[in-house]
Amino acid sequence: MAPLFCILALLLALATRPVDAQNVFRQSTEERVDALLADMTLEQRVGQLFMVTLHGEVMTQDGAAFLRAYQPGAVSLFTDNVTSPEGVTMLTNNFQSTMLDAGAAPLLIAVDQEGGLVARMTAQAGFTQFPAPVLMGAAGASMSQQMGIAVAEELAAVGINMNLAPVADLETNRDNPIIFRRAFGSDPTLAGEALAGYTRGMQLMNVLATAKHFPGHGETSVDSHAELPRIDLDRERVLSTELVPFEHAIAAGTAAVMVGHLWYPALDPVQRPASLSPLVVRDLLRGQMGYDGIIVTDAMDMNAVDMNVNFYEAVVQALEAGVDMLALGPSTGTDVSANAINAVLEAVRSGRLSADDISASARRILLAKARFGVLDWQPLSVEGATQRVRAAEHEALITTLFQAGVTVAYDRANLVPLDTSDGRRVAIIFLATRYQIRDACLPYTDPLLTQWVGISDNPSPDEISWAVAAARNADTAIVFTQDAIRNREQADLVNALPQEKTIAVAIFSPYDWQRYPNVAAYLTTYSPARPAVPAACDILFGARPATGRLAITLDPSLPAGSYDSGELPN
Repeated sequence: MAPLFCILALLLALATRPVDAQNVFRQSTEERVDALLADMTLEQRVGQLFMVTLHGEVMTQDGAAFLRAYQPGAVSLFTDNVTSPEGVTMLTNNFQSTMLDAGAAPLLIAVDQEGGLVARMTAQAGFTQFPAPVLMGAAGASMSQQMGIAVAEELAAVGINMNLAPVADLETNRDNPIIFRRAFGSDPTLAGEALAGYTRGMQLMNVLATAKHFPGHGETSVDSHAELPRIDLDRERVLSTELVPFEHAIAAGTAAVMVGHLWYPALDPVQRPASLSPLVVRDLLRGQMGYDGIIVTDAMDMNAVDMNVNFYEAVVQALEAGVDMLALGPSTGTDVSANAINAVLEAVRSGRLSADDISASARRILLAKARFGVLDWQPLSVEGATQRVRAAEHEALITTLFQAGVTVAYDRANLVPLDTSDGRRVAIIFLATRYQIRDACLPYTDPLLTQWVGISDNPSPDEISWAVAAARNADTAIVFTQDAIRNREQADLVNALPQEKTIAVAIFSPYDWQRYPNVAAYLTTYSPARPAVPAACDILFGARPATGRLAITLDPSLPAGSYDSGELPN
């Protein structure tokens, strides 16, 4: 009996001992990855470091042969891969089953699904058209997390396990040709909080997030697809501003950080892209900032790189700099991808690249695959793909996002919300091409007290005269603009109205105010998507409070974070 008693006592002691579950999980995950890595050849380890492009709606014989032979770690999808939820599911199933049949680790399957201007999965293909990220910056971290969950649900529904988003760059240069309308905002802390929420939401659904484009693309004036941008900011400014959103993303556990093809002389005096700079990658991101996730390059086929360095040489230099994964880009076929992999293998065999560094990068990639369930891949039902995407539910969530994000930047005359119960007359001047404005605001108006004035997108002098006459005869004027920052006629119309009683509503660009800064009150919706207008009308007429905060600094008197009429979101 004594031995049995001892065994029972030991089991009881083990059962009652506090267990660090996270540490146990980490140990078991790392042990699994280490065992997998130990069984890999050098060729397989090098393959893990590549994100390749396989074009087309279906798996081709050439693509399947490449996957079997070179066993890359990741594939990036582009618009020509996307047909429908069912089509994408069949494609990703075929990618993954080909890898498993070859005895290789399952793939990271990535896509650029930022929302707004950059979205490979479109409404025409059966997915949700998510609005520009700046709206999430206005709505706050909690709403951003819900949006991250929704985006990840759609990607995971069709077998995509990595999003090349969020954009952690700041919108500090209105004329930026590549980041405009892709960032969460201009304030590093507010944008950082929102993108951290978005990151957490996506990764809750086992979709890897990628914060980009380190160390920050916001202050560029040229497109790195075309040439190498030079950003002449001092190091103190970069550390205190540009890097802050990336710090928020790292604190939120982002699985990957994408390094851009940008030259910051303050960070590296040698004229080269950050993606090829050990001072930026190894010293700053990995060392000073302590980031230990996957460091991936922006597409290596961009002119910022290949106009200055031979493509295959750049691939080796990026790994020398300390990156883990090379995104080869959409213009690279399987032949170029194969040559790039062979170039890295040759660099290892010659001693130029360290085999230990290759193994360390492969290990980081495999750890992420284990952490987010990629190593346990199972095929998805093709027939249920559209139902899994849940587009209708996500459209409803976008309505909630607009309700949370539409912002009253200021209200100098206490005009919002509008109260017509005392017989006040209202003139509503709207773009006739956006007839939805009238439909959405009409339920709140009294036909005896409201005058509607429909104008063209480029209002003529006569239209401006009609609008001014209506506004003068009213107690309050509401005018809607759409990209007046680039439309002189719309700006002229607003400036001709009696400013002291005019409420302006910008339904595309928050910058419209800069063309008519004297209006009594200013609202912005950040996006022209259909839910924007009902949300604005609700706020104008008091059906719901305004909770959004200004995501973009418009002027020293209107910094990011400005708001009026309502509580800030959590």
